[in-house]
Amino acid sequence: MTNPTVTLSAAAAQRINQIMAEQQRHALRVGVIGGGCSGFSYTFDFADVPADDDLVITRDGATVVIDETSLEFLTGSEIDFSDEIIGAAFKINNPNAISGCGCGTSFSV
Repeated sequence: MTNPTVTLSAAAAQRINQIMAEQQRHALRVGVIGGGCSGFSYTFDFADVPADDDLVITRDGATVVIDETSLEFLTGSEIDFSDEIIGAAFKINNPNAISGCGCGTSFSV
């Protein structure tokens, strides 16, 4: 699946490229699992080969894959990367989330 229902910011693409070069991997896998203080949690892992039903997103040479089940929760989201004094992290700007936790890693719909 290649319909870009989830987007990558330029900052996220740059950081993904750095991580993939360091780890000698192909893509970042972003997913959603049950759990976390708000009901669902985002997961980040490596993917060398996307599955047939994965959404594949590319920007500036960076590749992200998202499984079909997680895509239901992530449609319309932007994956961003923030590098601030308090820390650096990927952030998902998810319009489907009605609430989230303070750390930004879990949400509810």
